[in-house]
Amino acid sequence: MGAGFFNHHGDCDMSTHFYGEGNIGSPPEYREFPNGNDEPSRLLRLNVYFDNPVPKKDGTFEDRGGFWAPVELWHRDAEHWAKLYHKGMRVLVDGRTVRDEWEDAEENERVTFKIEARRVGILPFRIESVKLNSKPSNAEQESGE
Repeated sequence: MGAGFFNHHGDCDMSTHFYGEGNIGSPPEYREFPNGNDEPSRLLRLNVYFDNPVPKKDGTFEDRGGFWAPVELWHRDAEHWAKLYHKGMRVLVDGRTVRDEWEDAEENERVTFKIEARRVGILPFRIESVKLNSKPSNAEQESGE
């Protein structure tokens, strides 16, 4: 019997821990959902190809068993993060796989698996530079700026 987890909607899902490395295959999508009088829920969605490079005798690699998966990251900073991720970027995803049921345009029931990410780390391949913002002062942190 698997362990149940509550998703961002408060529903109980069955899931499996996921940890994988892959490439972002399309521009990131940012969406915001109303949440009554509270802050809106913010979603960053990435389409990631998780490859499985297998070494060949000639020293090169062949991809065997790679797959595409939608990656969802719910976080208050999702809008800002959407500007940091780019198509082609190598990422390391830590989260859980969740069965996602939906209907297509012809009203056929479809099932796929998505990754609800806890973290999406940017790997340094092809990165030219990194720029950090200055750390907020204590006064800025206390005032919420």
